[in-house]
Amino acid sequence: MLNNLYPSVLYLEDGTSFKGWSLFRLLVNSGEIVFNTGMTGYQEIFTDPSYAGQMVVFTYPELGNTGLNHQDSESKIIYIKALIAKNISSISSNWRSTISLRDFLISKRLPHIFGIDTRSLTAHIRSRGVMNAVILHQDPHFNLVNFKFNDLNKINLVNKVTTKNAYYIYQSFKDKVFDCYLTFKLENRKNLSKINRVVIIDFGIKLNILRKLFSWNCKIFVLPAYSDYVTILSYKPDSVLLSNGPGNPAFAKYSIYTVKSLIYFSNIPIFGICMGHQILNLAMGAKTFKLKFGHRGLNHPAGKLKYSEITSQNHGFAVSKDSLLHSDFSSSFKCNLSNLNDMTVATTLHKNLPVFSVQYHPEASPGPHDSNYLFEVFMKLTDFMKVHS
Repeated sequence: MLNNLYPSVLYLEDGTSFKGWSLFRLLVNSGEIVFNTGMTGYQEIFTDPSYAGQMVVFTYPELGNTGLNHQDSESKIIYIKALIAKNISSISSNWRSTISLRDFLISKRLPHIFGIDTRSLTAHIRSRGVMNAVILHQDPHFNLVNFKFNDLNKINLVNKVTTKNAYYIYQSFKDKVFDCYLTFKLENRKNLSKINRVVIIDFGIKLNILRKLFSWNCKIFVLPAYSDYVTILSYKPDSVLLSNGPGNPAFAKYSIYTVKSLIYFSNIPIFGICMGHQILNLAMGAKTFKLKFGHRGLNHPAGKLKYSEITSQNHGFAVSKDSLLHSDFSSSFKCNLSNLNDMTVATTLHKNLPVFSVQYHPEASPGPHDSNYLFEVFMKLTDFMKVHS
């Protein structure tokens, strides 16, 4: 067991620096620095494709108390560029834990820094906005001025995380893509729909979305983000789900065009989640913009008037409410719920077509199940369209 601590430093693009420690000697690692306010869920965050290219600051001060296990990963790949924490627990205490966070970081060589004031760092990001950052072993010769950062706003990250080949899932089995057992529990059988064929357009799919569809007894076909209209329809879908994913949605131009065709010509129910929500709205004629510091956490309220859901969110871009209201489709497409922290668009709904989307993650479990009903709505809408189309 390694007991050494290595002096490390975090440099923000604006010149601000924070000194800390790492569990092994760091190389130079850079990415976009963001913060997450959740008290739990670090394993899901590590493996969520929506965090591709990002260094994550955890505002909760003690990380690693429950270790890591074989069930909670959202994919088999670690997508975050680095972990930034106040304190990392060297031991774990949970009946499902198979490895401590400390040992996980060392074994996976996951870049990290701890022992810094994450409250001050988070306040700085909230004030100045998200920016690039770099962490490395303390080096007096490092020159931040000459360091070249990659601009994630100009990279099509969806193409980097989407599946390269289509795959099919039905009933419980050992999944070759995620390299784990996809266990699931059927919902109340009285409410189960008939078996539906659901095509998922993979912009960075989370495993828990598959579990939710499993619970409704679906046959699932996961297709690459660049799949065209004809290819999607060749799977004879009863409905289409647009998954979450990383980066700037405006760069997924081909997917936007394909989704637009699906909306207007397929008459198939479409459900968009996070990145899928943004792409669906871009296809409808709305615009998106980058938030100052994004929404990342487990307790974001989404609602209207006296109604609110507690939601899990993870995104740096949002749909422009002004563009939605003033687009040619404003008479048929509406914002149903708003993020109650900043009143940005949280959900959209087509008044005439079976199309809806949410900016948050109903497959996650904040609240703990405030937005679970959306999958039931999706399945009932699918059943209805099968009968009446």
